[in-house]
Amino acid sequence: MTIKHHPPEHLIAGFASGSLEEADRLAVAVHAAQCPSCRRLLWALERIGGTVIEQADPAGMRADAFSKVLAKIEATPAPGLSPAETGEAATPAADDLPEVLRRCRFGKQRRVAPGVKMQPIILPGADRSRAFLLWSAPGAKMLDHTHSGTELTCVLKGSFAHDGGHFGPGDFDYGDGEVNHQPIVGTGEPCLCFVAMSGSLKGNGWLGRLVSPFIRL
Repeated sequence: MTIKHHPPEHLIAGFASGSLEEADRLAVAVHAAQCPSCRRLLWALERIGGTVIEQADPAGMRADAFSKVLAKIEATPAPGLSPAETGEAATPAADDLPEVLRRCRFGKQRRVAPGVKMQPIILPGADRSRAFLLWSAPGAKMLDHTHSGTELTCVLKGSFAHDGGHFGPGDFDYGDGEVNHQPIVGTGEPCLCFVAMSGSLKGNGWLGRLVSPFIRL
């Protein structure tokens, strides 16, 4: 596996510092699980952060800190519920997923466009962003679009390409309001990606603006 595309530096730094939102943090973790160079960089940044914390002056905790932790624990869904009770669906084939995703809870898969299906990942702590698996048929052409927020894409299987380059297994694609692209899936096999997204897609051109409201990712 030759990985050519990596997360931007601000995402790597945010992961190491623990400041990323849950879906974005998972996107970086999925990439790092496949990328030895990013794992080494994260390890080095975490070591630096640990040293800084050790050398910092102690700070007192707020009086309500412990009660807030207990409240979060109590708000966590009870284990052992069936998929029918939680709205979850079966985990996709484990062979296609890195270990960090095999531990996730998945919603029901649905079709979002011809040759394109998505399966949400249930992240109770997510705020502005959401995460899902995106399966696309060989040769599928996505909507020419930009974003109202961010779109972090990790290729798990197959490939796609756009003006920013060719993206294969392990590659990381970053999109925001400054990026306009139209991903096209490779013809050799289906493409499976992990996606963390905030905001929504904004189609380019009159056709894109027409169909954008009907694309729910």
